[in-house]
Amino acid sequence: MVILQTDRLTLSTLSTEDAPFILELLNTPNWLRYIGDRGVFTLQGAEDYIQQGPHKSYARFGFGLWRVARTEDNLSLGVCGLLKRDTLDHPDIGFAFLPEHEGQGLAFESSHAVLAYAAAALRLKRIIAITTEENRRSLNLLARLGLNFEKMITLPGQQQEFVLFGKELLAGE
Repeated sequence: MVILQTDRLTLSTLSTEDAPFILELLNTPNWLRYIGDRGVFTLQGAEDYIQQGPHKSYARFGFGLWRVARTEDNLSLGVCGLLKRDTLDHPDIGFAFLPEHEGQGLAFESSHAVLAYAAAALRLKRIIAITTEENRRSLNLLARLGLNFEKMITLPGQQQEFVLFGKELLAGE
């Protein structure tokens, strides 16, 4: 199901048919380095990931990670969307793209659209984001999106510190 579109991109819900794409994305060097190993090594594992992660999030919250595809040919490029973690007070924006599609402004374009959707359609008042200090591209993108550094945090069960950004959303943003 299509959630939103930009000039170049279509964001839609993930389906189990996206398992080959998800399997590839979750095992890219940047996903493993900055997001973490999800232990997804087979198509069945990718289907389970989609069902246990995005599908449950869509049902529970009305949002989740969405598939980002090039509108002209429906080629899967990455994911972008909102996550609600039990350990954080507000939804956070997340994004990841296949290596061959990085550096083309796709993360900014899709994230900017997600923030507007969060304010207008979901009526969310606040969005946060977390990333590592080493992930310079994400840090720069979050700043370009108008999110501001708030503090360093450690998530329960993890030793690594994360940079927490936040932004108050205005209706119609």
